[in-house]
Amino acid sequence: MHRFDREDRDRATVRAYELIGRWDDTVELPRYDLAPPAPPVEAPPGDDGNLTKRIGKVAAASALALIFGELVSLAQTVALARLLSPDEVGMFAAGTVITMLLTTFVEGGLRSGLVQRDEQVADAAETVFRATLVNGLAVTLGALAAAPVIGLLFHNRTIGTIAAVTSGFLLLFSLTNVPEALLQREFSVKRRIIVGPAVSVSFAVVSVALAACGFGVWSMVVGTYASYVVWVVAVWWLARWRPGRGHASIRMWRELARFGSPVVVNMIGARVQTMVEAAVVGRGLNSASLGFYRYGQRIAQIPVRFIVEVGAVSLFPAFARIAEDGDPERLAAAYLRAIRLTTVGAALLSGLIIVFGEQTVVLVFGARWREAGTVVVAMAGLGLGKAWMSVGEEAIKGAGRTALLNWQTMVELGLGISLLLVGIKFFGLIGVGLATSTTMLIVGVVVTILARSVMGVRVRDLLRAVGPPLPAAVIAIGVSWVLEHRILHSDARPIALGIGMLLVGVLAFTVLYLLVLYVLAPDIVIGFARLAARLTARLRRNGRARRAIIPDARLRTPRETN
Repeated sequence: MHRFDREDRDRATVRAYELIGRWDDTVELPRYDLAPPAPPVEAPPGDDGNLTKRIGKVAAASALALIFGELVSLAQTVALARLLSPDEVGMFAAGTVITMLLTTFVEGGLRSGLVQRDEQVADAAETVFRATLVNGLAVTLGALAAAPVIGLLFHNRTIGTIAAVTSGFLLLFSLTNVPEALLQREFSVKRRIIVGPAVSVSFAVVSVALAACGFGVWSMVVGTYASYVVWVVAVWWLARWRPGRGHASIRMWRELARFGSPVVVNMIGARVQTMVEAAVVGRGLNSASLGFYRYGQRIAQIPVRFIVEVGAVSLFPAFARIAEDGDPERLAAAYLRAIRLTTVGAALLSGLIIVFGEQTVVLVFGARWREAGTVVVAMAGLGLGKAWMSVGEEAIKGAGRTALLNWQTMVELGLGISLLLVGIKFFGLIGVGLATSTTMLIVGVVVTILARSVMGVRVRDLLRAVGPPLPAAVIAIGVSWVLEHRILHSDARPIALGIGMLLVGVLAFTVLYLLVLYVLAPDIVIGFARLAARLTARLRRNGRARRAIIPDARLRTPRETN
């Protein structure tokens, strides 16, 4: 495990703050000497110990890794949709519902405590490892014992068997917590580049191959096991941490648990809601409807994953360092820039889902998955709500005010289940999607209000940050909806032509959205243009630097040497 001194963390804070979105020069950043740090930094051979450079690459690395992972996931999802039936996908979702719930108890919030901790990190890591390993073994046995109940709940013996077989996921998951936390503490670029894509590829290759061989729902079970094994191996290899380097203690466990307990409550609430959704849809409708819902949810969460993986991955440690420095103005500015960036992206992606979600599903997955397309449209608000919620959560955790997350849990769980029951009763499967979307939007607003008070942000400044993208998206949605349903009709055309029409509509939506946004808030569009210019210039400088390091082969030819 690499250890970095306080000076390194200060440099990390400054660079992460830049990544959050400082594209203007109106506020002067504290200046740090970015030369390689002096001892006692312990770094591997060939590593200059400059953590700032790692953080400078993390956002781009996350984006590239996520794009690759999403492409693999999309190909795998399309292949499985063609090879498996909605009923089989629904059985897998129902069979893994207890496993997904119990993953929260494995971690116990200790990983967040380890990421946030600045002292006695080795002892904290040892404590987290032992505690989560014990938890993992216990909940694995608990999930195995509860599997018959799951089968009875859904009136399906196969679902009960799936629940029993997949209980082993929990023990594997327990092995990832310490290395994942240590990599997150270090703003590891390799974690983004290697782990995510490797997990996606392993699941895709194994599950699609077995599905093609006729293994049905079990292809997804074996594929998931393969991805967990790859996940464990990859994070342990990258973290280079091994047990026994610290001393576990009950006192340390209590400190970590005290910090992470509100996070656990929050995660439990989300998991319980997911389990209730599966139970209500699977029993209230059928397993095929659950398959439609899960695939629709998966597609609707693509913008969520992009925002969280690329943006929020560094926000928690970055906010924690800024809060530790005791600079409230800088903390408030960082939060405003983060939520502005995520709102611009989330509003664009959510609008595209509303207009083109169903057509995309029909063209890519086939006509039998059209119901999943309607779920995607109904869940379009998921991206925007999750974007607000993610930034707010990381800000609250970074400031050490995790107890406030209990409010989020109460609202999300109570409101989510209530709206779910009402939605499925009156609107069926579409009602479930609308309930999920509405719940996430309201929870996003609640978390934003909580984070605003923690960050010390004025209401006027917050509205100025999140306001302009919303009417821009509404206008683009209205015009693009008419364009698609009156002129393009992309889902009624052959696949190649339909995809072409779809791309035309997406381009028209994006251009109109940016034009309206420029009229309402030109500084946002100009800021993005400046940011893009800076990133391009930085990539060019890095390219020139790499070329300068590698001598031109012509310089070594005999003719030019003489």
